Amino acid sequence: MASVDDGLYEQQLPNIRSTILSSSKKLCRPSTLTSKFPILLWLRTYQVSFLFRDAIAGFTVGLTTIPQAIAYGVVAGLQPQYGLYAAFMGCFTYIVFGSCKDVTIATTAIMALMVHDYAIITPDYAVLISFLTGCTILVLGILNLGVLVRFISMPVITGFTMAAAFTIGSAQINNLFGMKSPSNQFIASWNYFFTHLTNVRLNDSLLGVGSLVFLLLMKKVKDIPYGNKIFWKYISLSRNALVVIFGTLLAYQLSRDGYEPFRLTGNITAGLPPFRAPPFSTIVDGEKVYFKDMISTIGSSLASIPLVSILEIVAIAKAFSKGKIVDASQEMIALGMCNIMGSFVSAMPVTGSFTRTAVNNASGVKTPLGGAVTGAMVLMALAFLTQTFYYIPKATLASVIIAAMISLVELERLVDIWKSKRMDLFPFAVTFVTCLFWSLEYGIICGVIVNISFILYRSARPQIYLEKRKVYNFDICFVEVKQRLDFASAEYLKERVVKFMSGNRYDISLIVIKGDEINSIDYTVAMNIISLKEDLEMLSCDLICWQWNICAAGVVCRLNGDLCCLFKNDQSIEELVNNYYLNLQRKNEASIESVCTNGT
Repeated sequence: MASVDDGLYEQQLPNIRSTILSSSKKLCRPSTLTSKFPILLWLRTYQVSFLFRDAIAGFTVGLTTIPQAIAYGVVAGLQPQYGLYAAFMGCFTYIVFGSCKDVTIATTAIMALMVHDYAIITPDYAVLISFLTGCTILVLGILNLGVLVRFISMPVITGFTMAAAFTIGSAQINNLFGMKSPSNQFIASWNYFFTHLTNVRLNDSLLGVGSLVFLLLMKKVKDIPYGNKIFWKYISLSRNALVVIFGTLLAYQLSRDGYEPFRLTGNITAGLPPFRAPPFSTIVDGEKVYFKDMISTIGSSLASIPLVSILEIVAIAKAFSKGKIVDASQEMIALGMCNIMGSFVSAMPVTGSFTRTAVNNASGVKTPLGGAVTGAMVLMALAFLTQTFYYIPKATLASVIIAAMISLVELERLVDIWKSKRMDLFPFAVTFVTCLFWSLEYGIICGVIVNISFILYRSARPQIYLEKRKVYNFDICFVEVKQRLDFASAEYLKERVVKFMSGNRYDISLIVIKGDEINSIDYTVAMNIISLKEDLEMLSCDLICWQWNICAAGVVCRLNGDLCCLFKNDQSIEELVNNYYLNLQRKNEASIESVCTNGT
């Protein structure tokens, strides 16, 4: 029989010294440097043949990025050029720090919507949020806390994405028909639309709806079975640029003598943004607002915006990793640096863009160097094309945004959830409804809370199977625990066993708890095991813990060395029961003999 003194149940503590030494050695390895600067890894094997593929991919992504950047700048409540400011620095920075060749960094519709309420106060808020978001993500990445995103399940992400798509698309419905909406909220946008139908402009409506239909049809062009498939693919990928060019040319041709047939984007500040530190104070309505007050205004978004940014880039990197392991922490470092560097050129927060990443992948990009071409195209657009952007119709930009949002509404994902596990529709529904009718920040928090509640409930109610089993004509209570035990489930195990025994106290005198699936327990569980043994003794019943892990059994044994005899691992259940009742019989016989002797 094992005891505490023989060392079997000795507690194994981590060797801090060896851990520090191994970590220090790891920091000095060349592989650590290449893992933090992936450019050092792929640049050594770069081939001249890759250059053409990267250039083509970068150019194609640029055709998608420029119109979307202008549109998302408007979604954020900023001047269109701010969308372009956010579209180039991330491309260059990700080349150095990014580990996934397909990922394209730029502002997205969700990021634009989340920053909108602060950007409309002054653009300085958007730039400061970009800097603080970058710092937060960078620190989390350096500390290898990419694991945190695992606490957000796919149903929650789906609910958040779909709610954001509905909100963003609804906010553009008025622009699609030539009206100016006073709100970006879901209900307010549709309420304004239906109560101001008389303000619908015919020209804008025809252009907007026609552009939207064109974009949706062009998305299917790549599937044409005849002709040159590569030609059809690139025509499909260039659909955003084509519709913006057509709308701009049409507006320019029809604009005469001050007459504008459509609501136009208007003046865009020409030239490149100055390279300067992000603003830590600003002026609002003639009054100076200090950093502390700006932070107070931003509030919970300081946590929700970095969280959503991380979710987007990690999800995108995994989707396009093609079997490779994605280093979530390194992607966080890359994204953090992109946001920090972007804040020095007046950019709003950025993250991975699924649409542009898909275009990048479909274009055959070979390395992250393709981002340099995309970034260069945005810079040239800022330097030379800002006067042309004046004539971009707002209805055209609205159609680009709505078409992108339609692709985010993945109804087939809901079908999959329904088929696999219908209970997962509950966190989806909670997230979707709260994001849609409350706010994106609090919506995703509510979804995470629901998910964690599920986890805690399962932890507090582990799978425990109790049955009355007959072994060698002896009735025993056989308890099988199918998952690990912790403090949340300790009392539950005790309640189930005692309740079962209360109804069978005269039939059973032995309870066997099988614990081969219990890897470890904590102090609370150990105390409840000891308490359970005492309660069972009051019911004239004995307890045996069979096939328990040494680590789990050691927690109980170190508390009370006399209880080492509870744990039996070297016998079958038949041998265990047989030996128990033989010993019990001997004890009873010895007790009878003792009574007879004393009576004599």
